[in-house]
Amino acid sequence: MARSARSAALLTAGILLLTACGGADDSAPAAQKAADGYPVTLQNCGRTVTVTSAPHHAVSLNQGSTEILLSLGLADRLAATATWTDPVMKSLEKANAKVPRLSDNAPSSEKVLEQEPDFVSASFESTLGKGGVAPREQFEGLGVPTYVSPSDCTGKDNSGDGDGARSTALTLDSVYGEIRDLAEVFGVRERGEELIAGLRARVTKATDGIDASHTTLLYWFANSEAPYLAGCCGAPGVITTELGAENVFDDTHEEWPQINWETIADRDPDVLVIGDLTRTSQTAESAEKKIEFLESNPVTRNMDAVRNKRYVLLSGQAMNPTIRTVEGIELVAAGLRELGLAG
Repeated sequence: MARSARSAALLTAGILLLTACGGADDSAPAAQKAADGYPVTLQNCGRTVTVTSAPHHAVSLNQGSTEILLSLGLADRLAATATWTDPVMKSLEKANAKVPRLSDNAPSSEKVLEQEPDFVSASFESTLGKGGVAPREQFEGLGVPTYVSPSDCTGKDNSGDGDGARSTALTLDSVYGEIRDLAEVFGVRERGEELIAGLRARVTKATDGIDASHTTLLYWFANSEAPYLAGCCGAPGVITTELGAENVFDDTHEEWPQINWETIADRDPDVLVIGDLTRTSQTAESAEKKIEFLESNPVTRNMDAVRNKRYVLLSGQAMNPTIRTVEGIELVAAGLRELGLAG
């Protein structure tokens, strides 16, 4: 059947079960499939996900999920990606160039279905929820398994209007668990363990001998009018805990509460960890714009960190629960050492 005809069938019938382009032959004996490690069944964010064969035409709908898949050497298994906040990791540029990008923001469900995916992954429940690309049920009703990063649902309530609130502090174990899940789904378990081992080694090296117990931090993701700052327990909480420092807003469990500048100035953190985003959907996305605001605004320009230019710059992805959180640990550790605020 021609690609256009198959796409039309997906969009109109709503009941066609998709097959993996170039994937395992569905006529293969059940014993052979079992020998290959399939089917794979996972418990994921309150849902049971079953993958009957290794995906070969997957769509990854958030940068964090995409960078994990690329790090597992799966560029040739990706039909497309979407929803980016930053440039891809330098080490993944060559692999990423092989994969079509549907949109820097959230694409329509129709555009995703045109790719004839055999697996859809995302970093956030909102991406595969109401108001996002499409609810998981829509893809699953077409026979397309879906997966959401457990970092966004384990110990976290996303039912409110904001970015959710955590009852349990995030740890890197959630990120490592996502890597293991995706490696199992795609049949590359050894690659998953190698990736995790490498990330663990980087954390050990970055935090070796560091003592930032007397240093207070503030994490600013985006928006100058009503800034999104990190609460206690998301990815910035992982960074802070690994370094032994203190987040001045560790008294809120909201993921990214919006807090007024007067309250921020009153907390007067030692260091401002600033998101350097390349997207343009909010005010003051880039670090340059954020610093320009901080040094000109009458409420913020007299903060100790601003007067002494104690800034550490991170990508947006390093502030999200992804493999880039390890990059965040490395950069904040290096920044604090350079500022003389860590042993």
